[in-house]
Amino acid sequence: MSIFRNKDGKSVVLNIVKAIQDNKAYLGEVDGLIGDGDHGMNMNKGFTLFEKRFADKEFTFSKGLYELGNILFSEIGGSMGPIYGTIFMDAGEAGEKFDEIGSKELSIMLQAGMDGLCEIVEARVGDKTLMDTLTPAVEALQNEEDFLTALQMMKTAAAKGRDSTKDMAARFGRSSRLGERSKGVLDAGAVSCCIILTAMADGIIERL
Repeated sequence: MSIFRNKDGKSVVLNIVKAIQDNKAYLGEVDGLIGDGDHGMNMNKGFTLFEKRFADKEFTFSKGLYELGNILFSEIGGSMGPIYGTIFMDAGEAGEKFDEIGSKELSIMLQAGMDGLCEIVEARVGDKTLMDTLTPAVEALQNEEDFLTALQMMKTAAAKGRDSTKDMAARFGRSSRLGERSKGVLDAGAVSCCIILTAMADGIIERL
């Protein structure tokens, strides 16, 4: 089957939550190399808040993304709360109308999230941010109709985008003050975005 049902998406969202929780320390380590080191802690706080409030409730994939985004946007400090909050809320809203989700529908949702993000940040591909992970991942999803293949391609593109930030100089965020000295390490946002997209893809694949 090349689709999964929106109403069966709770496990997918919780898979994303667990991935962030499992990588809390790693994200802190990556962020600490050129940032303030709180990325893992803040992300874990927001995702765990969602788990505590919604783990015993029923929700669809799109509703779960929206509620997760709402918590991140309104209750998590720093820049990542509004950034991921916008992505998840806009993706969730775009997915409300879908009963079944395949590569086309998921690409529409993630494109909506990325479009929403582009309205509040200036960063684009090449600026050493999560955009370097999200943009190629969404493009990969849009270029393949077979859902399983598309999800695998999305994971590969996300990892490649994450790794590309290692040789970039940061142009936005706290690490931008380091300029060329920010080269040589991964961007923490690009890493967390890859973790999220990979967990999302793996969670969906389990439902196919």
